[in-house]
Parts: sequence; C-alpha cells; structure tokens
Amino acid sequence: MTDIIYKEESYKVIGACMAVHSQLGPGFLEAVYQEALEREFSKQEIPFERQKKLTIYYDRKPLRKYYIVDFVCYGAIVVEIKSTNSFVKNQYDQTGNYLRAINHRLGILVNFGTASLSYKRIINPQYSNN
Repeated sequence: MTDIIYKEESYKVIGACMAVHSQLGPGFLEAVYQEALEREFSKQEIPFERQKKLTIYYDRKPLRKYYIVDFVCYGAIVVEIKSTNSFVKNQYDQTGNYLRAINHRLGILVNFGTASLSYKRIINPQYSNN
C-alpha cells in the first residue's frame, strides 16, 4: 500500500476548503473563494502563501514569463482553486505545470462552483528531491 503524500496537511487544506464552501455555497467568483479561503487558512493556522509567483526555467535560465498560483500551503502543497461547473483537462494540466515549475510533489485542484465541493489531488511524476 502506498502512503498518501502530505496526508495530514492535505486533509487540513481540504477541510478548510469545505468550511468555505459550506458557508458560501456555489456561484461566487473565484476571487471571492480565494479571499474567504485566505481567512480560513489563517483561522485554522494553516501556513500559506497567496498569489505566489512561480519562476519558469528553460535551459536552466529563468524566463520572463511566470505563473501565479492561488496558494502554496505548508511550503509544499500547490492549491489551485476554480469556480466552474466541472473540471476540464487544461485545469489538471495547469496545476501539473505549476508543480513542475517549482518542483513540488502535490497539488490540490479545488472546485467551489458545484453544489458539493470537488477536489482532485495531483501528483508531480517528475518530482525530484534534488
């Protein structure tokens, strides 16, 4: 049996997302959920960085273009939030790109736009401890 990567931390992150969704419900813009989630992370003492700039490298040199991820929690978990009817492939790809850009192992893609909160854990297959 394989271990769940960042099990306790990811449960806390998802629990905070559930708290926000249970209070606000679906239908708001992503920015509303982002602000509410920032408050919930603070309330639950979940360490986070909001709107973190991610440098992208090509040939070991930084590009001028960069990504901005919604949150990085515990210095290790990329959290990307959406407010849509359902997930689509490019949202999984986007989260995977974030993980590869900063060499993190775990991303959580969260959708606040449905009647029940939905989320997907995304693992970076190219993760390196180096």
